[in-house]
Amino acid sequence: MAPYTPGDNGGNMEMRVGYSVDDGRGATELDERLPLLQYADLRDKIVLLRVDHNVVKKGKILDQYRIDVTLATMYNIVERGGRPIIMTHIGRPFDKKSKTITIKSDDAVDAVVGYLQRKLRIKFVVPQFHSHGSEGIHDIDTSINWLIHDLRSRKIGGIYLPNTRWFAGEEDKGEKMERFVVQLAGLADVYVNDAFGSWQSHASTYHITKYLPSYLGLCMQDELINVKEVLNPTKPFLAIVAGSKYDTKIGPLTAMYARVDKIILGGVMYNTYLCAKYGVKIAGVEDSDIELAKELVEKDKDEKKVLELPNIVESDTLEGRFEGKYRTIYTKDFKAGNEYKYVVDVEPTSFEEPSVKEVLQSAQTIFVNAVMGLMPHFKDGTSKMDEVIDANKTARKFFGGGDTLQEFKSLHPGLYHAALDSAKYYLFTGGGTVLKVLEEGDPFKLENVKALMKNAETFGYKPIIEGEHS
Repeated sequence: MAPYTPGDNGGNMEMRVGYSVDDGRGATELDERLPLLQYADLRDKIVLLRVDHNVVKKGKILDQYRIDVTLATMYNIVERGGRPIIMTHIGRPFDKKSKTITIKSDDAVDAVVGYLQRKLRIKFVVPQFHSHGSEGIHDIDTSINWLIHDLRSRKIGGIYLPNTRWFAGEEDKGEKMERFVVQLAGLADVYVNDAFGSWQSHASTYHITKYLPSYLGLCMQDELINVKEVLNPTKPFLAIVAGSKYDTKIGPLTAMYARVDKIILGGVMYNTYLCAKYGVKIAGVEDSDIELAKELVEKDKDEKKVLELPNIVESDTLEGRFEGKYRTIYTKDFKAGNEYKYVVDVEPTSFEEPSVKEVLQSAQTIFVNAVMGLMPHFKDGTSKMDEVIDANKTARKFFGGGDTLQEFKSLHPGLYHAALDSAKYYLFTGGGTVLKVLEEGDPFKLENVKALMKNAETFGYKPIIEGEHS
């Protein structure tokens, strides 16, 4: 709590009319080269805001958390005189093999816009642009100028662009990208990146910084501050990581293994590890991945960091949970040459094993980017994992990733909502980005973050401190 002195008080420094409250937040842990939103001049500026509202599946919002955490940035922009044009990607409409874009209503921003309008009671408009079939949207045409006019005159509260990945230039690396970026820059005076989950260097997250004064949004600031805690954790540090593929996670997994005291694997990643360790075959695990996992097995013979979950669930099918078609099997019974059907979950009793329970209870930092079972049919392992983690009341707990948060909320809604307001929990909007940071070893080495630092140099970033702007 600190006394509040009015800014226009005739120089009377003794005047006290109230007090401000310290909310414990600050940007002091961020690299001082980063241009921060709260120090930008936004008055009467059109602000192009990139967010990660990739929370829509089949036209419906799965979890509004990634929208809600950007509301502070939106409010900050509007409260300080800015007029927002918002953009996000949704899904993967671009097929990298065929180089085609599929535009369908399931991947539209409409559900997000509807949610924002209900939440904020502000009218947003989504501009319509001509699509060229499988080539996507070529251009932002001049019809948007009518909307920008209404945005400036406050007839509408904001503009929300169509899915950025519907545009031919978003993931392009050549002329289409340059064309799209120039058109985006022509819409606004200022750019703000608040999309922690979108770490790829695309047009709307990276290349746009070459053309507009650019700043780091409030959500991104929180994410970067907290990911530093994962990089420099209080020991003992336990990581729980799962994935549907092993080869795509080798880099982050190797980097994480070097940092943790213990690590728990889940999903196909765990199945692959078991195949490599015991010489067994599990349906759905590729031989090439098993070969890659042997390196981790060899390393762990000495370091003993991988915490094995001994009781797992085998199923004859991936189509569902059918009585008589699934069973519990035990890793202690594995013998080289044995073959098994699909391993689809971890048996909850695994988390009650003394060696596993002791690690979970004694950890002081826990990072979770994992769904242990094949959802929605096999959820017991994930549910038990969440309960055991919460039982550790002293650890700082970091959850990250869309699927991780979605299942956390679905399985334990009360616990999920309590975690939102708990100092012991932090929920990242992008689990993949956290893994990327762990691989890089520094959050400020993310390409989109480095682009903001370079932008600050190019545009001569100078913080506008509150009260100095007239």
